Amino acid sequence: MSGGRDRSPVFVFGALRSGTTVFRLMLNAHARLGNPGEMDFLFDFLHRGASGWHYDRSGLATNRIFAASGLHLPNGKDGLDLLDDFLDQLEARQEGRQLCITLHRNIGKVAEVLPKARIIHMLRDPRDVARSSIGMGWAGTLYHGVGHWIETEREWSNSLFPAGQVLTLTYEGLFRDIRHELSRVCDFLGVEFSDEMLGYHRDTTYGPPDPGLVEQWKRKAHPRDIALVEGLARDLMEARGYALAGTPVRPALPERLGLSWRNRRHVWRTGFERYGAPVFIGEKLTRHLRLRRLHTRLRQRMNRLSVDYLK
Repeated sequence: MSGGRDRSPVFVFGALRSGTTVFRLMLNAHARLGNPGEMDFLFDFLHRGASGWHYDRSGLATNRIFAASGLHLPNGKDGLDLLDDFLDQLEARQEGRQLCITLHRNIGKVAEVLPKARIIHMLRDPRDVARSSIGMGWAGTLYHGVGHWIETEREWSNSLFPAGQVLTLTYEGLFRDIRHELSRVCDFLGVEFSDEMLGYHRDTTYGPPDPGLVEQWKRKAHPRDIALVEGLARDLMEARGYALAGTPVRPALPERLGLSWRNRRHVWRTGFERYGAPVFIGEKLTRHLRLRRLHTRLRQRMNRLSVDYLK
């Protein structure tokens, strides 16, 4: 395998709830492509210090997704050498398929340490991302649910990849003309398009391509909530080609307090229903008190219970 900064791996980068999971299924339906899923840990625990890049090995070792990945953490390697080893392990598992790794953050680090990487930048309308975040229990209002989309897209704006190394793919375009969009992806990756990609939904909990999934916010969100989202995300929405529905609004203090109450109430109620009050409250307390081992166990239990909600 090639190493270090000369590598050109493929990353699928986009905000949570932007369609990266269903897109992974499409990639994996192709005989020459393989995506093992979300691998944010590759860069979450990679930090630059005075003497160069280093991994937080203890944090990595207790990370749920790293543990589930089955990757070996070798002794005697650190920093970019260890990252290179992980990429070698992941590529070896693909048995000739082209490796594509999904990330939701740290694209700036990728640009620094792997400047030749190719990126499929996946976008979804932030108003639908915010709606989906409420369904996941991460937020209780669209105003709060759009925050992670803004953070991801700001990070993307600050990353520096040559245009030839980037393909932008929108959720809306993908579901309106799946064959055309997947053909673009295959051209970018240097493989022939395969009709098998259209059957990604077989043996999964996902349904077949449905254009009705696009722009649900137009039918299911209140205009005031849309205006509040657009007040937060206006500049990025316009930069990404998403037209505003109306006049963006910035809430005054009384409305912000009301939104915060609605948000907290929904998140806590969802947490109690999904995980049970002892686990949900215990996770927050152990995090606040820095009881790392107990917090890790509670977090892992919550993660296992969350699996049914990740579609």
